[in-house]
Order: sequence, then structure tokens, then C-alpha cells
Amino acid sequence: MQRVLSVSLSHAIRGAALVLLPFAFIALVAWATAGSATGTTTDPIRGAAWIWLGSHHIPFSLALPPTGIPGYFSYLPWGAMALPFFAIRATFNRALNRLQGDFHDANGVRSIYSLFYTIIVTAIAYLTSSPTVQPQWYLAPIFAFFLSITATLTCGPRLPISAPAVMATRIVSVIVGFFMVLVGILIFTNFAQVKLLTTALQPGIFGGALLLLLNILYLPNAAIALASYAAGSGFAVGTGTLVSPWWLHTEQLPVFPLLGILPTQRHPLLIASAIFFIAIGGLLAYWTLNSGIKLLLQSGLFLSILIVIVAYLSSGSLMTTEMGAFGVSIWKFGLVALSEISLGAAIATFITARRSR
Repeated sequence: MQRVLSVSLSHAIRGAALVLLPFAFIALVAWATAGSATGTTTDPIRGAAWIWLGSHHIPFSLALPPTGIPGYFSYLPWGAMALPFFAIRATFNRALNRLQGDFHDANGVRSIYSLFYTIIVTAIAYLTSSPTVQPQWYLAPIFAFFLSITATLTCGPRLPISAPAVMATRIVSVIVGFFMVLVGILIFTNFAQVKLLTTALQPGIFGGALLLLLNILYLPNAAIALASYAAGSGFAVGTGTLVSPWWLHTEQLPVFPLLGILPTQRHPLLIASAIFFIAIGGLLAYWTLNSGIKLLLQSGLFLSILIVIVAYLSSGSLMTTEMGAFGVSIWKFGLVALSEISLGAAIATFITARRSR
């Protein structure tokens, strides 16, 4: 047991350092080129830790300069969660190889590794707090443990995953993948506007590379926003705003290249794109009805949970009060998308029942 604890702890530290150290290098380069308010090296170190915590989707409370107006930053790129995910996966695999079967239950090693990793993330979130930027350290255990336990479940001795969970994951993957492709198409068709927004930022070579990376990491957020637009529930780009096929109410927008794909007028006919979600419901029924209606209902329950999680990850606040609502509405997107998927599943079930008579 002592060997399991020591190996798990050392590899959990490596898993954290594998992503944290590159962020520290980036922060140091940015600090060296742009400088800081205080001129001390604690600024880039804290900055690297905050970037690393943000990649775990941990939100921040802010005191915005120069007057210290309170702000909240929770609209984070959930594509960035892939970085700690793969780092955890790689180091956990190494931990299992190092143990060489010197454990009774792989699930116990997963739990111990995830617990150590969660403690590391929570400690860093607590210790890097400053008067102007305060990571919500009490949320760190939730995000860190969920991310680490999910990553460790994908390697080593595999746990049998229930069929409903597999079906729901496939459906969500189809939704996210399809709309990410559409986001890519929109970027190319609106490339002039995207380029204009990029030029307005004047990021330079190093800053341009970081800006490109940030836009890539925000692509899943954009995909879910586009999915909500297609479903009809729309999304927000600030407090009191709404972008949907029926309504287009926007105010001042932040300068960010990915926002160049936003529509400039209403497109009521695009409400017909809700057919996609109806078809997704039919696809879910097609995949599950051969095994009985029970599998369809269970898959629907798992799908509901996953859609709410994805909607949560794709919504939040973008620092200021004016940008207090950014991304999709969790309840609107969840309600509308699941209603359309349910309709499609019901139609497919009805057709299948009629054919079987």
C-alpha cells in the first residue's frame, strides 16, 4: 500500500507539472516582453498557475483595475481541458507500469491518484489567490477530481461501461463534431471579418500564436453555441443579448477573432435546422431499439445529463457585468434540444412499432 501511495503521489505531481511548466514558460516569455505592474517574478508564476487552473475549468473572482470593480470569469475554453486530461492519462499509465501489478485493485490506484491530483489542484488554487484574482478554490476539488477520475478510467484495466452511457456519449460526440465542422466552415466563409478582428488586436508573432491557440481551445464552446442556435434556443454574447434565428440583439462585443462568425442579421428560416436534433433522436432510437425500449429510455437519461454538462461548460461570465452572460443558456438549450431529440426518438419508435406489426 505504501508503494501505491508513493508512486501515485509522484506521478500526480508529474501530471500537474506536465502542463503547468509549459504554461510557466509562456508566462515568463510574456512577462519578459510585456513587463508587469510590479516587476517581480511572482507575476508570471501566478499567471501560469491561473492559466493552468483555467484549463481545469475553475472560475475566478476578479477585482478589475483601476477601481477594483468586481468581476467573474467562468466562460472558459473547455477545449483546454484536453491538456490536463492527456497529461493525467499519460502519467497514470506510467504509474501503473511502475507498479508492475503491485496492487490488488486498479480502481483503488485510480482513486488514490485522483485524490492526490485533486489535493494538488486545490492547494495551488488556494495559494495563488491575490487581491485582484481569486481562483474559486472551493470548486477545484469538484472539477479536478471529475477530470482526473475520468482520464484514469480511459487507461489501464478497463471498466465495463454501460450501454446507455456509450450510446449517450456517441450522440454527444456526433453533435459536437458536426457543429465543430460547421464552425470551421463559418470561419473560412467569414475569414475577412475574423482577420480584421485579429489585426485589431495587433498580437505580434508570439501573441498571434497564443491567440490562435486560444481560439482553437474555444472551438468546442463555439460549436455548442452554434448547436443552440440551430436548435432555436440561441446564445448570449453579453447581458441582455440574444443571438438566434428569430432574434438578434447584440451590444458592444469584445474583440476576439472567433466572434467574427456571428450573424449580422436574423435568419428565421434557419429554425428549420432544428430538424438536425429531431434526426439525432431518430438516430438514438435506431441504435437502441433493437435492444428494447428500456435501453432507449436509459440512454435518453444519460444523454440529458451529458447535454446539461456540455451546456454548463459552454456558458458563463466573461469578467465584466456587461459580459455577465456569455454562451448558451443551460436550461434553454437543454430543454429545447432534449425536446427535439425526444420528438425524433418518439417518431422513430412509432415507425418501428408500426413496421413490426
